[in-house]
Amino acid sequence: MPAIHSCELPADALLNRYAGSGAFTDCYVAEIAGAVSHAEFVEAFYTTAVFKLERLILRLLVSRPSTDAEARQLARRKRDSFAAWSVEARATDQLLLSDFTGRTKSWLMVAAPQNAGLSGTRLFFGSAVLPVHGASESRTSLGFAFAALLGFHKLYSWILLRSAVSRLSRRAYTPPPYQG
Repeated sequence: MPAIHSCELPADALLNRYAGSGAFTDCYVAEIAGAVSHAEFVEAFYTTAVFKLERLILRLLVSRPSTDAEARQLARRKRDSFAAWSVEARATDQLLLSDFTGRTKSWLMVAAPQNAGLSGTRLFFGSAVLPVHGASESRTSLGFAFAALLGFHKLYSWILLRSAVSRLSRRAYTPPPYQG
């Protein structure tokens, strides 16, 4: 199973618009064998068992239902909203979503492997949490709840990417023919 680790945002990442603006941003990457299209990555990410649990919570708590078919449509650019998110920006290899409050962003990107001679795909997942503005515009905060849940957020981000990588790895793997 490919390793997942935290990394800097790529220079061309759509999520960069929030880096350095007082927002929290993060980025996780995994390199997977074989070619994976952006649409395949987006669909796999939003249809894993882990993410389906998040979708259930969103349906129950904030009346934002979603289906696997809608995730597939989002991945194939036939839909601009999904569960609690709306498309903020797209590129051929990236998707940036904003939640219904406008405060949380999710980002997915595919890229060629770091070593040009290798085959495979790098899968990136990141997020941004925008600060809450206080009484004065010069005073901003990410809020107590976010600070308290930061450790969980990092673990959950890792788990989400791991789930998508696992799904894509299983789908891409074809066992060698039986030689018996």
